Amino acid sequence: MVRLVSVCAPLSEEELALLESLATPTHFSSGDTLFAQAAEAHCVYNVTSGVVRLYKLLSDGRRQVVGFALPGDFLGLAMRDAYGFSADAIGEVTVCAFSRAAYTALVDAKPHLLKRLHEFATHELTLAHEQMMLLGRRTAEEKLICFLLGMQQRWARLSKPSVTVPLPMTRQDIADFLGLTIETVSRTFTRLAKENTILIVPGGVRLMNPDRMNAVAA
Repeated sequence: MVRLVSVCAPLSEEELALLESLATPTHFSSGDTLFAQAAEAHCVYNVTSGVVRLYKLLSDGRRQVVGFALPGDFLGLAMRDAYGFSADAIGEVTVCAFSRAAYTALVDAKPHLLKRLHEFATHELTLAHEQMMLLGRRTAEEKLICFLLGMQQRWARLSKPSVTVPLPMTRQDIADFLGLTIETVSRTFTRLAKENTILIVPGGVRLMNPDRMNAVAA
């Protein structure tokens, strides 16, 4: 199922076998670093299970979470000499790691794969724009609701749509992503739960009033 939402979707079985022959399956334990910001970009990574935290360290030492990679997502696609952000495992994570040189050679030989890479790059730009909107003139409640709806949509691409949204990341991670304090995020979760907008469940939340949430996010 991951293949269907990944950059590999347009490949034939033979081409997919070639890609898999270039891959090195790698496991990361919770908290392990896949790669660090500004490190030389030797590899491209395809997340096959688990969730990865993506973040930048700002000049004043603060951390800005810029996203969360789910199964099917590729990391390191930007053709740069160094990684633009750091990536850490949230819980257990497995990836397929590709040598950048071998991956680039494959992309050069497969124009349809290059087209898919462009689509992914456009998608990443859309996500970046959406995050800027989240960090703009929205209230804390609006930011959190948009985040929850966005995660619901992303998980739905991997399995059947569900009102239960897995949230393996910490509330501090969510706060750093939304540009809020952890206290504000916790209070907002509590308020939404008291209003029966969400139900907090182990490992995530259940969206109890999606109509209201979509109205707030609009």
